[in-house]
Amino acid sequence: MNKRLVIALGGNALGKTPQEQLDLVKATASAIVDLVEDGYDVVIGHGNGPQVGMVNLAFEYSAKNGGGTPAMPFPECGAMTQGYIGYHLQQALQKELAARGLNNHCATVVTQVVVDEKDSAFQKPTKPVGMFYTKEEADAIVAATGYTFVEDAGRGYRRVVPSPIPVKIVELSVVEKLVEDHAIIITVGGGGIPVVEKGNGYYEGVAAVIDKDRASAKLALDLHADMLVILTAVEKVSINYRKPDQKDLEKMSVAEAREYIAQGHFAPGSMLPKVESCISFVENAGEGSVALITSLEKAAEALKGHTGTIITK
Repeated sequence: MNKRLVIALGGNALGKTPQEQLDLVKATASAIVDLVEDGYDVVIGHGNGPQVGMVNLAFEYSAKNGGGTPAMPFPECGAMTQGYIGYHLQQALQKELAARGLNNHCATVVTQVVVDEKDSAFQKPTKPVGMFYTKEEADAIVAATGYTFVEDAGRGYRRVVPSPIPVKIVELSVVEKLVEDHAIIITVGGGGIPVVEKGNGYYEGVAAVIDKDRASAKLALDLHADMLVILTAVEKVSINYRKPDQKDLEKMSVAEAREYIAQGHFAPGSMLPKVESCISFVENAGEGSVALITSLEKAAEALKGHTGTIITK
């Protein structure tokens, strides 16, 4: 029986523009098909921070500047990015599968994820979306739109939106059936389209972005995955990051991870949600379940135990 992996793809695996993304997903597809060849069933989650902000701002700018298009609600922007990111990933994966003579199917499931409308995140936006701006550019957008911007890790200013905790994946049963058929599934794109339940099977979209690592951890739990794999820009998790005494970690227990969090080693907009998502999965999954954080390029090597950071109970 194949081991089941849920992989959360970081922004480095995607691009800031459609053309850049088309180029980058070729390497992403190659790394994922390596895992399929090694006997894993792979389910993919991904972020959409730059893309959803870009789509939302483009529609809004056009609507306000004579373009004749309507302003597009934020949930619909999330759905659009799920579609076009999934399309790019599917094409790259299908080409790579065919090149290796593999007959696995590949599909994107446009996914809704239920959140609690009383989640405190709606009172405190924290999730960066869209492009980076100078302070002057950000101030001009704030004046025109009322959006909230914050300085992001010394790289510039980005809009922030609420980031509520995922409660339930609406299309989970569909994903389960496809995984049982050994298909490669792209789902909870951008963390999923955030919706609230209104009863009688009706869901209403809300303006937010669910963290893709948290959504992927929820997906991994619900699918009874053997491992949650979070792929990011670094090969290993570090403490004292970018300091003279930086230490790269090969493994850490949940207790050690919590202690490092308490000591402030992981940045809120960067490594913190990744580590917290791993803790959530490992604590609540079955006996022997583990989580792994590493880079896309090192994924296959890390799954063989040669690199990356493993999180266990």
